[in-house]
Amino acid sequence: MTATITENLAPIAVTERIEAMDVLRGFALLGILLMNLEGFVGPVMASGSGLDPALTGMDRTVDLLIYVLVQGKFYTLFSLLFGMGFAVMSQRAEQAGRPFAGVYWRRGLVLLCIGVIHALFIWAGDILMMYALCSFLLLAFRTLPYRWYVGMGLVAYVMPIGFMYLMGAMGSLMGGTEGWDKMMGEIGKQMQVLIEAERTAYGSGTYAEATLQRLKSTGMALSNITMFGFIVFGMFLIGAWFVRSGAIARPQEFPRLYAGLRWVALPVGLLAMLGSVALEPTMDFASFDLRIATAFALQMTANLLMCLGYAAWVVRALGSPLWRRPLSALAPAGRMALTNYLMQSLVCTWIFYGYGLGYFEQLPRAWQPVFALALFGLQVLVSHLWLARFRFGPMEWLWRSATYLKPQPLRLRTA
Repeated sequence: MTATITENLAPIAVTERIEAMDVLRGFALLGILLMNLEGFVGPVMASGSGLDPALTGMDRTVDLLIYVLVQGKFYTLFSLLFGMGFAVMSQRAEQAGRPFAGVYWRRGLVLLCIGVIHALFIWAGDILMMYALCSFLLLAFRTLPYRWYVGMGLVAYVMPIGFMYLMGAMGSLMGGTEGWDKMMGEIGKQMQVLIEAERTAYGSGTYAEATLQRLKSTGMALSNITMFGFIVFGMFLIGAWFVRSGAIARPQEFPRLYAGLRWVALPVGLLAMLGSVALEPTMDFASFDLRIATAFALQMTANLLMCLGYAAWVVRALGSPLWRRPLSALAPAGRMALTNYLMQSLVCTWIFYGYGLGYFEQLPRAWQPVFALALFGLQVLVSHLWLARFRFGPMEWLWRSATYLKPQPLRLRTA
């Protein structure tokens, strides 16, 4: 029975894809690279601490622009798109009357394996493990009315904000006491030790030394799943609503929604982000109080609103004759999002890490967006050339073949 069911299942055909989702994935890939590049050029754990106070001139300006406009906005967009992908798979299974849970569990487990390999052997800033672990929870929400998804997604998203305020209140009340100051000082010291260990292992260490350090850094990153997992899962649910409601496939039927996201959510999010920078431009791991908690809350609010605003503007631009063609050029890169995401890590660690070309901490901050645009432009070109001959990217083919328990046809002529 299982074999028969598996044979009836298949990946989404090219003609059934929602173009806006592929374009948004391509757009998100560029944002992810702009964000992650700081963690390729230097220590991973230092890249999420806000503005670098040591930078001056154009380096500081670029650091500020990336922090305000990019940092945190694109992993939320990718999370939104992951939720959309889940809903598309679920809808197709329902329409065909096919079982879905088994296929989805395999899909998540394969992604988890890819994420583990990526984190341990390529780059410790992996997000795939977080996506895979959170994705399993989506099945429990599949049968609920899709109208609930936005509310439940927002509740999940704001829970870490409440946790931050709880910690901030404790810091404000207990700051100055021996026990609290000792605990926060120890946290700050541990983070600084980790950053210096990354600097040594990635900048001048052997591949074996870098791999050992990746194991330690990945463990530290996964310890934050209780906070960032809620954010990711909340975006999953909101993304699923966009598909279930038809908002992503038929945006012309939701003019008020998209206008609100473009003209209200994005500007309000930008103001919130600027407020966060004004309160706390650089995170101090050794202190935490209500002021810092408010800065975090504003940043997380900005990430959500600006992510949705960016998506709304891309969807709007796809309806414009002027912008549709250049934006559609991103679709092949979006169809190969997993391959391109992993390739960014492979190329950048080879260029910057000590066991590669060894340019660790040598690319000035002002030149990092130029490098990112050049690399992404090359990925767009390669994606076009590859998909002119094949149905999937290499990693997408592997992911799908393992999910459906049989090799998928790869060449277009044999599809």
